Amino acid sequence: MKPIASPLPTARLTLLALLLAGGIASVRAADPAPPPAAPTPVPAVAPPRAPAASAPASAPARVEGTRTDIESQLRDAMSRGDPKTKRLNLIVDGKSSNAGLAATPGAAPPVNPVDNKPPAVVGPRPREPGLVIRQQRPAAAAAAPAPHKDVHWSYEGEGAPTNWAKLKPDYATCASGQRQSPIHIEDSETLRGPAEAIEFRYAPSKGTVLNNGHTVEVKVYGENSLTVRGNSYQLVQFHFHHPAEERINGQGYPMVAHFVHRNEQGQLAVLAVLLEPGEANPLIQKVWTHMPLDVNDSVRLPPDLIHVGEILPRDQRYYQYMGSLTTPPCTEGVLWLILKQPVSISREQLRLFGQLYANNARPVQPRHDRPVRDAVLIAPGGRP
Repeated sequence: MKPIASPLPTARLTLLALLLAGGIASVRAADPAPPPAAPTPVPAVAPPRAPAASAPASAPARVEGTRTDIESQLRDAMSRGDPKTKRLNLIVDGKSSNAGLAATPGAAPPVNPVDNKPPAVVGPRPREPGLVIRQQRPAAAAAAPAPHKDVHWSYEGEGAPTNWAKLKPDYATCASGQRQSPIHIEDSETLRGPAEAIEFRYAPSKGTVLNNGHTVEVKVYGENSLTVRGNSYQLVQFHFHHPAEERINGQGYPMVAHFVHRNEQGQLAVLAVLLEPGEANPLIQKVWTHMPLDVNDSVRLPPDLIHVGEILPRDQRYYQYMGSLTTPPCTEGVLWLILKQPVSISREQLRLFGQLYANNARPVQPRHDRPVRDAVLIAPGGRP
C-alpha cells in the first residue's frame, strides 16, 4: 500500500476507515525525516569508528474500536505536525494474514504492546512512533439451535411410548408418574373379596365414529352412565386398542374396548371390556359398518343405533384400581374397572381393525405397590 498524502477529505477518511474495519490494521503517522545533509569529504585515511547506536523504537499506542473510532484516530494522527508534508504509514497487525508485514515498502512493523509480541522483522533501522488501531471484532455468533421437530406421539418410531415424556412438557407424567396404566394384574397380588356391583344405565343413543389417527373412537350422545363407589359417571366415548393393553395373570388379549366416563367433578372412570376371538360382536359390527377410513374423518351414526349394553358380559365381576390415561398426557387419578369375563369378536372384525391399526397399545407400566381390588363376589343386587 502506498503512503497517503494528507490532508484527506472526509469521504476518503470514511472510505479508508471502512476498509480498515474489514480487517486489522496499524496506523503510524510521523513527520518526515529531515532531508539528508550535504556529503562531507572523506579523508584519505579515516580512523575506525564505532557504529552509531540506533534510536530506540517507541511502542505505538493501541486502540480497540469500530469504523467510527478508526476514522477519528486517523484524523488525530494526521492533525499532528505539518499537514502538507505528513505521511501516513499503514501497517498490518500481527493478527492479520500478513503476519505483521508493513504495508509501506521498507517500513518495519511496530512492537505490539497488547499481544506482547516481538517485531516480525528485527533490524538496525529506528522506527517512528506510531498508532495502532485495531477493529473490535464482534463475538462469534452462537450456533443456531437445531430446528425443533414437532414429533407427534404414536406407538412406534420417534413418537413411541418410551419417548412420550420427551415430546412435550405436558407429557412428563408419562415417565414420572407413579400410577400409570395399563398394568399387569395377577390374582395372587390383589385384594380378593366381595365388592359392590357396578350399576349400568345404558340406552339406545346417537353417536359419531371418528378415526383420530390413533384408534377408532365413538362419541356417544344421550343418557348413558354407570354408578360405582357412590359416584355416577356419564359415558363420553369408547375406543379400541389392538392388542389389548391389559394383561391378566400373564395372559394377553387380541383387543380391548375402553369406555370413558366422567362425573360432575371432572373425574374419569374407564370401563375395560376384553375381546377374544369368537362370534361376531353386534356392537362392533355396527361401528365397523360406519368406520371412517381417513385420519380425522368422522361418520355420523343413525339415531339410536348405539346401545353399549350389547357388549357387556353376563358375569360383571371386575378388577378395580387407580391409574391413568394410557395415552398422552397420561393424566393420573383415573378409576379403572376391568371386567373379568371377555366378550367375543370375530376374526374378520379383528382383521379389519388390524389393517388400520396393527399396534396401538401402550406397554404395561410398573404397578408401584398399588392396591388392586379383585371382586370375587358381587354384592346382592348385581349379576354374578
